Amino acid sequence: MSWESFTEAELWEVIIEAEACMDIPAGRLWDVTRIEPQKWQCTPWGETGGGFWVVGLAGSLVLWYNDIEEGFNLSPWTQYGIIGEYRCSQDELEHALQNLLRLIETGEGFRYMGPPIPFDVKYPV
Repeated sequence: MSWESFTEAELWEVIIEAEACMDIPAGRLWDVTRIEPQKWQCTPWGETGGGFWVVGLAGSLVLWYNDIEEGFNLSPWTQYGIIGEYRCSQDELEHALQNLLRLIETGEGFRYMGPPIPFDVKYPV
């Protein structure tokens, strides 16, 4: 079985389901950060699927769906259309929004999973 990129229709199904689960603060944050889904680049991981679906912007952070890992992520960005750092958290949309809300309220960062590290770099012989 080969991997196929998420379609926009599949993404909308996930978004609509998540909207039903959001508490009021997360829903309000979603209302002001959401954008129409669009594909942004994140080289090299997003090349096969034509990029990753971006669904929100909040200052220097982009909210996007990693369809390889099947989860939402927050990453920095400086150039429109390019995700600054690959992340592979498997968060539901409402959980990613809670992370963003906590960052706004407390200034504290959040945990995330980064890109894969080659075995020989991670465990040198």
